[in-house]
Amino acid sequence: MLTRIDHIGIACFDLDKTVEFYRATYGFEVYHSEVNEEQGVREAMLKINSTDDGGASYLQLLEPTREDSTVAKWLAKNGEGVHHIAFGTADVDSDAADIKDKGVRVLYPEPRIGSMGSRITFLHPKDCGGVLTELVTSAPAAGEGSGH
Repeated sequence: MLTRIDHIGIACFDLDKTVEFYRATYGFEVYHSEVNEEQGVREAMLKINSTDDGGASYLQLLEPTREDSTVAKWLAKNGEGVHHIAFGTADVDSDAADIKDKGVRVLYPEPRIGSMGSRITFLHPKDCGGVLTELVTSAPAAGEGSGH
């Protein structure tokens, strides 16, 4: 089932300033950055460490690109800080279905494309002790089969 903490998502108003804080304070460097138009965010993934399952753990810094995005609304209500926690899984479809069978609401009917080509879904925070929880299946590394 779940194999690691894939990332902790942190919402921020100024991505460049926040990246510089993590670089200057902790020495973390940007591993990957992208704009996700569907979710209305600009993001930077800071790699913390590799994991036993061949994946990695990251901090994901999220800056909204439009006022109607989920992250923009969350920032307006809560200010900067931890937005969600994401767990890595080899099979987001199967694990989301198993968790749904346990009475936890899954927010997407089908997983969507997330950072670095991953497949993702979210679990409702009211069913997870107030924590927005993401499930992530990483994209295959270059040269690997897709498995889908």
